Amino acid sequence: MRVLVTGANGHLGFMLVKKLVESGHTVRASVRSATDMDKTSRLRMLAGVEIVEAQLARADQMRAAMAGIEVVFHAAAVYAYTRPERNQEMIEASVQGAETAVRCAADTGVRKLILTSSVVTLPLTAPGAPPVDETAWTEDLSVPYVRAKTEGERNAWRVARERGVNMVAILPGAILGPGFARNTPSIDLVEMMALGGLRMGVPELNFPLVDVRDVVDAHLRAAEQDCEGRFIVCNDVLPTLRDMLQALHEIDPAIPLPMLPLPGFMVRFLPAFDRLNHLMLHSPLTVSPEFMRMNKGKRWNASNRRIKEVLGWRQQITMKTSLADTLAVLRQRTTAKHGVAQSA
Repeated sequence: MRVLVTGANGHLGFMLVKKLVESGHTVRASVRSATDMDKTSRLRMLAGVEIVEAQLARADQMRAAMAGIEVVFHAAAVYAYTRPERNQEMIEASVQGAETAVRCAADTGVRKLILTSSVVTLPLTAPGAPPVDETAWTEDLSVPYVRAKTEGERNAWRVARERGVNMVAILPGAILGPGFARNTPSIDLVEMMALGGLRMGVPELNFPLVDVRDVVDAHLRAAEQDCEGRFIVCNDVLPTLRDMLQALHEIDPAIPLPMLPLPGFMVRFLPAFDRLNHLMLHSPLTVSPEFMRMNKGKRWNASNRRIKEVLGWRQQITMKTSLADTLAVLRQRTTAKHGVAQSA
């Protein structure tokens, strides 16, 4: 296949490009700035990748990037929970950026567009409720990232129907695993845990994890097979934060287990504790008040049944392996930055 990957310097984008090259496809990788060596150096190390500049707001650049392309993987996005100064940029990238991608795909005759959406477009459920599937959409848009991804995907479907674009949406959970050059909010959570940010207490919350290698596999299956609609891509079991901490502690016993479960009434104070950890442990900020209100009394609860039945996808990477590989990259970057290994 002749393919284009947008957002090719991101965590998912880079791993997609790498796998596509290894699989023998002809790959074009688009980035915001092709002259930014910090963002393109890893891509330049992959043999045969054509790097082009294509900003999401520039339809002319996007059309040029798609010229002669059969399949577009639209993975470009802005992902943030604790940086309100980026909220507008995030919404514009998701809504206007996805619309531009769909319209340009129609203009250039692309055979299929694979849109990377997110499980945040799905509603959380009450504890014990059956899992939601791809027919569900969240109505709680109070978190800017959730609003961006939900409005972006819904608008993309509207335009795809209007322009006759063959589009498939992949809805991954929080992506962990190797291959990232900079943290995402999902990686931030692992780093915060590894630094001991939850040693005093852990809330009874769960997290919709998936490894980047399994997400790449889902994208390739969607591109290569005759399929349509939305596909949830998440682990078979969505672990609690305590489950994640237990796995991290088994990987490295120096990572502390929590002293006790955090009572429900304390959950609303987590953003304040998060800021305290940021000051004392130099850990990343990981939660916002809006995000905690969205999670209050609810669970991440999504079914990956459809992608298994339709595309034959299976979770291949265990949570523990994914966490270990994520932690390894974090520590390699710390060592490279400071010249010495640092214990969590």
